[in-house]
Amino acid sequence: MSNGAVIDVPARDGYDEYFAEKLWSLVPAVHRHEDGIARRPDVLRAIVEVIAGQAAIVRRSNDRLWEDQFIELCEDWAVPYIGDLVGTRLVSALNRRGRRVDVARTIHYRRRKGTLVVQEELTRDITGWEGTAVEEFRRLARARHGLDARLTARNSGRHSGTPPGGIADLRSQRAGDLVDGPFDEYHRTPDVRRFRGVEGRYGIPKLGLHVYRLRTYEVTGVRARPRGAANRFTVDPSGRELPLFMPPTRPTGDAARRPREWEVPGPMECRLLGDAQYELTEAIIQGLTGLSAAVAAGLRRLRGVRLRDEVTLAELVGAMTGLTGATLDGLLASLRPVALIQDCGKRALLSQGLRITEGGNPVPVDQISAANLGAAIPANARGRLLVDPERGQLAFQGSAAATPVLGTYSYGFAADIGAGPYDRHDHVNPAPNKLHQPLPAAAPQLNSADVLNQGVVEIVDSDTYRTSVTKLAVQDATLQAANQRRPYLQLLSDMIFGTGANANALLTLDGLWVGEADLVLRGDYRLVRIRHCTLDPGGVDADGTAVRAVRLVIEANVDRLEIESSIVGSIVFASGGTADEIAISDSIVDVRGSANLALDMTAGMLELERVTVFGALNAHRLYASEALVTGHVEVTDNQAGCFRFSAAPDGSRLPRPYRSHVLKEYTALFESRVFGRPGYAHLATSAPDALLRGAENGSEMGALSALMDPIKLDSLRTKVDEYLPFGLIPLFIKET
Repeated sequence: MSNGAVIDVPARDGYDEYFAEKLWSLVPAVHRHEDGIARRPDVLRAIVEVIAGQAAIVRRSNDRLWEDQFIELCEDWAVPYIGDLVGTRLVSALNRRGRRVDVARTIHYRRRKGTLVVQEELTRDITGWEGTAVEEFRRLARARHGLDARLTARNSGRHSGTPPGGIADLRSQRAGDLVDGPFDEYHRTPDVRRFRGVEGRYGIPKLGLHVYRLRTYEVTGVRARPRGAANRFTVDPSGRELPLFMPPTRPTGDAARRPREWEVPGPMECRLLGDAQYELTEAIIQGLTGLSAAVAAGLRRLRGVRLRDEVTLAELVGAMTGLTGATLDGLLASLRPVALIQDCGKRALLSQGLRITEGGNPVPVDQISAANLGAAIPANARGRLLVDPERGQLAFQGSAAATPVLGTYSYGFAADIGAGPYDRHDHVNPAPNKLHQPLPAAAPQLNSADVLNQGVVEIVDSDTYRTSVTKLAVQDATLQAANQRRPYLQLLSDMIFGTGANANALLTLDGLWVGEADLVLRGDYRLVRIRHCTLDPGGVDADGTAVRAVRLVIEANVDRLEIESSIVGSIVFASGGTADEIAISDSIVDVRGSANLALDMTAGMLELERVTVFGALNAHRLYASEALVTGHVEVTDNQAGCFRFSAAPDGSRLPRPYRSHVLKEYTALFESRVFGRPGYAHLATSAPDALLRGAENGSEMGALSALMDPIKLDSLRTKVDEYLPFGLIPLFIKET
C-alpha cells in the first residue's frame, strides 16, 4: 500500500509463459517458421501470447475458486457478493481497504451496535485513522446527582477538579489545555445550532467523533544536531524545531477501551511528558536497602496513595520519614525509578515514544524531565536531560553531553512522501553494496569513493552523513537508503553526478534527505529517477538561522527525469542543460513563495500527477492531473497537453483546462506551508470544496490526492449512521 492506495502486484506464477509455450508448440512447425522469416516477423507469436494471457487469467480464476469464498483471501470483485450475504451497506469501491474490512467485521459490529467502542473501531477500520468518540451530553452543565461517580481527588493528577456537570475550576492549568478536545473536562450549556467549527457541538443528541488523520513515523538512531548554546540540541538533524508525536498505543480487539491522552497519535505536549505519578508498594519498600525501621514505617504510611508529581513525592516522603537534605535526596533517587507507575504519561511516552542515548548509553527515565526550552533553562529543572517535545529540543544539565547524542522519536505527517522511515520494499534494490560505518562520535563521512559509478550503494541507518560526493563517470548508479531508514546527507559542497564520456546513463536516488547544498547533474542521461527523497526546500532552524534550500541543477542532457513521492525545491537548468521529459507524481515542489519560480522549462514536456507546487511554473508543454499550483503558470504551447482536475491562479496561461479550478485566494488553503510542520501541504478544512473534492475520483487536489481523505470520510459517515443509536447526530471533528 502506498499513500493510502492499493497497488496491484503482478502475478509471478509463470502461467503466461507456460501457456504461451504450450500453445506455440501446438502451432504447426511450418507456420512457426514462416512467422519468423516474414517481412513483419512474430505477428503470429504475439497473437498466441495474447491468447495465452487470457488462458492464464482463467487458470488463476480456477485456482482461486476456494479462496474467493473467504473475505480475507478473495479478489476485489468477490467482496460485494460476500457483503450481500451478510447484508452490509458497502462503502465506496475506491476505498478498497475499508470495504474489505467492513465486510469482514460486519457481524462483529452488529453485536456491539450502539456502543462507543464500535464507533471508534469503525474509524480505524474504515479510514485507517485513529479516533475517539465522546457523548456530548456528558459535557452539559447540570446539578449533581446522587448516582454520579464519586469525585476524584485533585492530587491524583487525573482530574481537573471540576465535578460532573459543575463549574470549571479555573485554577487547574491542565484542564484549560484540554478545552474543545476529546479529553475536555469543562461543562457547557446546550448549543442547538448546526455544527460548525466549535459552534453547535454540545447537546443531548450529539456524538463527537474526534479523528486523527496524520500518521506517525518513528525514526531510529537519529543524530541530534547541536544548537548555538552549549549542551543544547534539536532532535531534527537539519536543526529545525520539530513537534514530536505520540505513537498510537491504544489496545485493540477484545481489549479495546477508551484511549488515554498519550495513546492517540497527536502532538506530544510538555504536560503529558511531565505527567509523572508515583505509588509506593510493599515490594518497592522491601527492595530498598539500608532503610531504618523508622524510615520504612514512614514509607509504609504512603502505600497505595497516588502521588501526582515529583514535588508531592518529595514533600510527603520527607514528612513521613523525617529525612532532610542529602539523605532525603538519596532516598528519592532510589524511589523515582521504581515508584513511577506505568499508567502515566512520562512512563508511557519515554518507553514507547521517545528514547535518547548519550555516548551510546540510554538516558534513564528518572533523569529525563519535560521543560519549556523556548528561552533559558528553568532554574528549578531537575535531571540530566530536559526535553521540550513541542519544539523537539534537548538540553543536558551538568557536564557536557557525551557524543553521539542519538534519538528515537516519532513525527507526524500526512503521507509517505519525501524521505521517511516508512516501508519502501517495492522500490529498494534487494542486493546492494551496504555502506556501514562504525558509529563515531562525530557525524560519519560519505565520500565520492563510497558511491559506485555502476552499482547500488545502500546507507543502512538514519544517521547524519557529512557528504562531499563528485562522480564524473556515472553509468548505472543507485544511491539508496535501507528500507524504513531516513539518512540525512549534510552536503559540504554541491553533490555532483556526471557521466563523462558515457551516454544514456542511469541514475537513481531513493530514500535520501539531502540538505545544505545543491544536487547537480552533468553529462548525458537516459533516465534520472528521484524516489522517496527530500531535497530540502529550506526554512529557518531553531536558532533563527536560515536553512539553505537545495536546488536540483540540470547541466546535463536528460531524456527523462522522474520525481516520485518526493519533496523538492526549485529545478534549475544551467550551462545548456536540457530535459525532454520531466514527470513529477505524488510529490511537493516548494520554493517558499508563490511568486518564486519553481521550474522554467523552455522545451520538452512537463507531466504533473497529484502534485502540489508552492511557486510558479514556466513550461513549454504541460500535462497536469490533480495538480495544485499556487503560483502563476505560463505554458508556451497550450495547444498540446491538458490541465485536468487541477487548480492554478487566475491569469495563468494553461493548455485546454478540463474541470479545473481558478484560485482567487490561496494564502489560507493549507494547514501549513512550512516544511517540517505536521500539517505541511495538507489542505485546510476551510479550503474551497472545489479543491477538497476536485480530483477525478472525488478526492482532494494536490500531492495528497492518493490518500482519498474525503472518500474515507464519506465511507465513515455511511457506516457510523448504520451502527449509531437512533436519534443521535454524529459530529466529525478533525484533531489533526
